[in-house]
Amino acid sequence: MFDVSYLYDYPNRAGMEYSLQRFRLVLNAKVFQGQPLPTHKRTWNMRRNLLAVAGMLCCIAPIYAKDVTVALIYSKTGPLEAYAKQTETGFMMGLDYATKGTMQVNGKKILVVEKDDQGKPDIGKSQLAAAYQDDKADIAVGPTASGVAIAMLPVAQEYKKILLVEPAVADSITGDKWNRYIFRTGRNSSQDAISNAVAVDKDGVSVATLGTDNAFGRDGIKAFKGALKKAKLVHEEYLPPTTTDFTAGAQRIIDALKDKPGRKVLWLIWAGAGDPFGKLADMDLKKRYGIEISTGGNILPAMAAFKKLPGMEGALYYYFGIPKNPVNTWLVAEHYKRFKSPPDFFTAGGMAAGIAVVEALKKTAGNTDTEKLITAMEGMSFETPKGTMTFRKEDHQAMQSMYHFKIKDDPAFAWGVPELVHEITPAEMNIPIQNKR
Repeated sequence: MFDVSYLYDYPNRAGMEYSLQRFRLVLNAKVFQGQPLPTHKRTWNMRRNLLAVAGMLCCIAPIYAKDVTVALIYSKTGPLEAYAKQTETGFMMGLDYATKGTMQVNGKKILVVEKDDQGKPDIGKSQLAAAYQDDKADIAVGPTASGVAIAMLPVAQEYKKILLVEPAVADSITGDKWNRYIFRTGRNSSQDAISNAVAVDKDGVSVATLGTDNAFGRDGIKAFKGALKKAKLVHEEYLPPTTTDFTAGAQRIIDALKDKPGRKVLWLIWAGAGDPFGKLADMDLKKRYGIEISTGGNILPAMAAFKKLPGMEGALYYYFGIPKNPVNTWLVAEHYKRFKSPPDFFTAGGMAAGIAVVEALKKTAGNTDTEKLITAMEGMSFETPKGTMTFRKEDHQAMQSMYHFKIKDDPAFAWGVPELVHEITPAEMNIPIQNKR
């Protein structure tokens, strides 16, 4: 007699396959190799039953549910660490919300592997390759920085696996650098620019821009220039994301604008450790030179400087008090419950990405085959804290609302509060298709 209890000890498919291999080895050694043929009826019954069990397990093994592995690659460390942490929080909350707390789709567990790209393109590229190859990731999500995302795009194509970009913004990600394995829940530079142009694109307006000297800033200003139809752009200023002294750059902007007739506007697009908003507000540009400041939204700590700019207008991606829908209601309440604070700018984007992953898997009944996922996701609409998003078939960019706001200095909040002027729906924005599909 020999022990076969291990045949029933398989908590996952890998364990089942290992148990079957052990069974075959034992059966070969003890029944078929060199031992006399059994004559006792009980021995024959044991042999027959073991063979039946083996056949049954061989049939079951291929259909045993396999976990879904999702790699989240983000700037856990580096200059965009604050943004990345919000993305991670939102992503996990999105998975939680969309699976109703089970972290499963169609009986398959969703496993999240986290990787730190440090905000460096070469590291992001190698981390994505490792996720697909070593961790066997079925889908990857991230990264935080546009430069890192651009380096990662060819890796998704090489491995023929989905990369869901969140929150990197550069137009080129779903534009000239795009491939069919790339989807994006985050907004792109054109959505930022076209929505922000609503506030400043008027006859007789002179505009200068200030952006980070990287893919995010340059793509954003390029898109903003393209969105201006009436206002005149008179100066572009680019500074490193690590800049803390904005004096020289601000002076060049002042020199370009101060003598222009009519309304004068400085439009900022910034992502980095520095605080241009606070520094420029301290310069009192409007009182001294008649120069208004306009920008998109930002994380709440950065918007503390907005308290000094009441009445400032712009357009943003998300502020927790603006969207009115069931997903955002859940997010705000749950975030306060867990963290004693409201969800922030990138929390909403992370949640949208988590929901998109689950909804795509629901449509494929848990099948992680890349081609089936692409088919499911092209044109897919899903509900997010911002309302409905839809992956455009042509370039896989999520079409979504943006919010025209005006800043209010509310003493109840430590930041300038963006009050809604108008929800700019996807139908109101002619977002160009920039890939060559």
